[in-house]
Amino acid sequence: MRYYFLLLAFFFSFFLQAQELSESAEISVLTIGPGKSLNDAFGHSGFRIQDSAKGLDLVFNYGVYDFEAPNFILKFAQGKLNYLIGLNRFDDFYRVYTNENRGIKQQTLNLSQAEKQKLFDYLLDNYKPENRRYLYDFLFDNCATKIKDVTNITCNNSIKFNIPNSYEEVTFRTLIQENLNRNSWGSLGIDLALGAVIDRKATPEQHMFLPKNIHAFFEKATKGIKQEPLVKKSSVLFTAYKQDSNSNFILSPLFVFGILGLIIIFITYKDKKNQQRTKLLDILIVVFTGLAGIIILLLWFATDHQTTQNNYNLLWANPLNLIVLFQVFKNKMSNWFNKYSKFLLILLCLMAFHWITGVQVFAIGLIPLLIALFIRYLYLMKYSRTKSATAL
Repeated sequence: MRYYFLLLAFFFSFFLQAQELSESAEISVLTIGPGKSLNDAFGHSGFRIQDSAKGLDLVFNYGVYDFEAPNFILKFAQGKLNYLIGLNRFDDFYRVYTNENRGIKQQTLNLSQAEKQKLFDYLLDNYKPENRRYLYDFLFDNCATKIKDVTNITCNNSIKFNIPNSYEEVTFRTLIQENLNRNSWGSLGIDLALGAVIDRKATPEQHMFLPKNIHAFFEKATKGIKQEPLVKKSSVLFTAYKQDSNSNFILSPLFVFGILGLIIIFITYKDKKNQQRTKLLDILIVVFTGLAGIIILLLWFATDHQTTQNNYNLLWANPLNLIVLFQVFKNKMSNWFNKYSKFLLILLCLMAFHWITGVQVFAIGLIPLLIALFIRYLYLMKYSRTKSATAL
């Protein structure tokens, strides 16, 4: 299979060298609707090159995984993975996305013959083996932003992106979450991994990191001195049919963490009633929150991802908990643990303050767990204080 794709790439490279488009050629922007998986949830974009006189009907699309890259998973996690520009025959491209029941919209660009040729030549040059790879960025250099940038270069940076009627001034996180079920594991993972940097307001042009917004802004865009419409014709090539949602609340984060939260609260109630401490529960809490904090710290400081910086999930997922792990193993905790429990309570209050003031929005699925942690830390503070007073 690998050799098949290599042969196909060689064929395209040879066939497309020095191709000159005819007067009847058209270049369009394709906007693909969202898919079922998390990596497909935001849609996709591509350029369609049609030239019946030359027998061309091709799709160039950026943001394709390079599975042949060495250390693929490690580089992906570090934010150092190069992505590819892909090239497909349109009928293959169309078949893949219609089979996945993903809508396809087409916007035929209002370009002069020289601009069409310039755009096509740019794509061909990008598709050369030495140029095919580029460092991907989810917000600022993805499959959609490449459409905007390449089109603008073609038009000598003369495009004016006017505000569409559907535009609302919102944050990057809001734009991301619009495509997701907030009570899903994918949404939870995004809210855990991405920091406060995505809670700032996105400028109108920055909205175009999403394919659907490329479509909306291109519809209103104008170009050149005469400010002619950028799009001369829009059409729908395939409309996705409605499907029943497969979401199961019992398997959702809110339900799972709700059950865990209730267990923590129930054990804490029993401990208070019996004036004891369930050591195993505290060990599990400290290990879970500590390891989660280590992962968040690594995403912040050990990767090149811009979006994982300034992540205040560290206020509940505290790496310091692993340092005090030895303390919760003891039957009798030291006097200072009372102050440390108070410190953890203050951090949770700071987290709530950050949430309320909009510094960072956190995952709603965590709410039951955070309430349970607050109650548990409050009990540990009082318990350690009581034991210390008794010992005196």
